[in-house]
Amino acid sequence: MSSYPRASAGSSTSVIELQPITSNHENASKQSLPHIAHSVSRRQSHSKSVVDDRNESLPSPTTATEALQKWNTPSVNMYRSFAAFWGFIIMGANDAAYGAIIPYLESYYDLTYTVVSLIFLSPLVGYILSALLNNTIHLKLGQRGVAIIAPSCHLIAYVVIAVHPPYPVLVVIFMLAGFGNGLEDAAWNAWLGNMANANEILGFLHGFYGLGAVLSPLIATTMITKANLPWYSWYYIMIGAAGIELLTSVAAFWTATAAAFRAANPRTTDKQGNRMKEALATMPSARVTWLCAFFLLGYVGIEVALGGWIVTFMIRVRQGNPFSSGMTATGFWLGITVGRVILGFVTPRLGEKLAISIYLPLAMGLQLLFWLVPQFYVSAVAVSLVGFFLGPLFPAAVVASTKLLPRHLHVSAIGFAAAFGGSGAAIFPFAVGAIAQARGVQVLQPVVLALLAVILLLWLGLPRIGRKSE
Repeated sequence: MSSYPRASAGSSTSVIELQPITSNHENASKQSLPHIAHSVSRRQSHSKSVVDDRNESLPSPTTATEALQKWNTPSVNMYRSFAAFWGFIIMGANDAAYGAIIPYLESYYDLTYTVVSLIFLSPLVGYILSALLNNTIHLKLGQRGVAIIAPSCHLIAYVVIAVHPPYPVLVVIFMLAGFGNGLEDAAWNAWLGNMANANEILGFLHGFYGLGAVLSPLIATTMITKANLPWYSWYYIMIGAAGIELLTSVAAFWTATAAAFRAANPRTTDKQGNRMKEALATMPSARVTWLCAFFLLGYVGIEVALGGWIVTFMIRVRQGNPFSSGMTATGFWLGITVGRVILGFVTPRLGEKLAISIYLPLAMGLQLLFWLVPQFYVSAVAVSLVGFFLGPLFPAAVVASTKLLPRHLHVSAIGFAAAFGGSGAAIFPFAVGAIAQARGVQVLQPVVLALLAVILLLWLGLPRIGRKSE
């Protein structure tokens, strides 16, 4: 039977004479039935993957190196990068404004240190929500969702603050600003951290955060002390800036849909379930995620505690006048900005692990100088230099994460670490305020020094960091 069709294979009637092999075909079909069922199942699984985030059918090849995007290639990235830069200016201005307005909030609402510190603590709720929802927003709405939600949170929050509501309302509305900050922090760090020359581009991204943080206390302090305007006048400017942020972000990221995100970040392992769970609970990724998260928690806490309480410290402890004390906050944030840009080019040449292991002890030495030498100008210079060496820490942690984690976990892990770290902007400045109520604002110094030592130990606990192809 099997030779029959082969004997007739060359004849003009071969098509007709092939019909008798149906029994073999039936056997073959039975044998191939599992394969057909598997193919159908695979197609159904693929159709569901759009919403279910299933795994790829095959892992990514290990022999090929994917070309990394650049900040200006493709060309749409240039507009998106500028939108992200502007968003970080807003974030920096938001965080640094606390330091400038705290002394005036105290008198306006007749508050103690502990109660006024609630404006640091309230954004914690927003940061935690953004850490938990960041990955879901990317999978369901894409970067476009972040570009709409985060600036809208800023805009609504600043409109409410500008009408200077009762203090409890102020505390609640800062949660909304914190949610917007956490979403953008997570999304744009993860996106730019995957690009070529990530240290440099992240240095600029966080440099723009520093720029916003430099301008914020400078403008707010000038408006309050020189123009004799009420503290909430500063938020009229923030309303306009957030409106520009909403327009530019939506325009730049409109085509960055959920489908585009999933196509650019497919799952490449055979692990099932939620990406966030894989990043937080599956070794060795969980080790990197949690170490970076606690590192950033401590780092952001140091940054915002210093920036937020330095004005009060310089007025109450160093006996500076209000304007000069306000300018020390500007000097601190300027140091962070310059450090991020300049050291952003130094860090990749030393390697992230070594570079941060050098910067942190230098920052600790300068913090000791700031603490132990009770001179106004020495303190002002020392805190600016502390800012300089702190500047590259956040970008370096993001780059280290991109090198140590698989790509499909970058948004989940880096997003969680950035948003979780952002909660340090709430926890530690509040803790300083609560302790200061009993011990005085001079507790700022030992708290910051202890945090610097802790994050150095966390950094040394990271695995060895290899090079990322660029």
